[in-house]
Amino acid sequence: MIILVTGGCRSGKSSQAAQLASSIGGRKLFIATAPVTDEEMRQRIERHKEARGEKGWDVLEETLDLAGAIRDSADYDVIVVDCLTLWINNLMLEALEKGQDLDEAGIVERCELLGVASSQGDNTVIFVTNEVGAGIVPDNESARAFRDLAGRCNQKIAAMADRVIMMVSGLPLILKGQ
Repeated sequence: MIILVTGGCRSGKSSQAAQLASSIGGRKLFIATAPVTDEEMRQRIERHKEARGEKGWDVLEETLDLAGAIRDSADYDVIVVDCLTLWINNLMLEALEKGQDLDEAGIVERCELLGVASSQGDNTVIFVTNEVGAGIVPDNESARAFRDLAGRCNQKIAAMADRVIMMVSGLPLILKGQ
């Protein structure tokens, strides 16, 4: 089963994903996509790892190869990927560093690989993502490209998902599935 949990910043997406994963039970894996960019982020990541470890989660940090990480973790009952938005940011930075371009076709291809990897195991994969397209049009090309890639990724994963939940002020709104 594939579940997508979306919403704005601090809307309760990660908490909802963790609650869903706990209700499924079994072996749980949290795949974190956040890179360590500064000391505050390093401390935040450490706090999250400790809290999840205390609750019986295994944690894997993977900033780029989510499909590979999911495929290699098929023995888990539930996998939470948090979050696709940071993953897109990481892919954009990698492309920039290599002098390449990440376009919508490229993100669709990567999302299709996520769908294949998520469908191969007998488990549940829960993706967390931000809804970034509900605000104003960004004032620069890079930010607009990010918004467009995130929107395309969210559409692709939502289409593949068995269930889609939008979080608003901590409340889950079921958009697709039960």
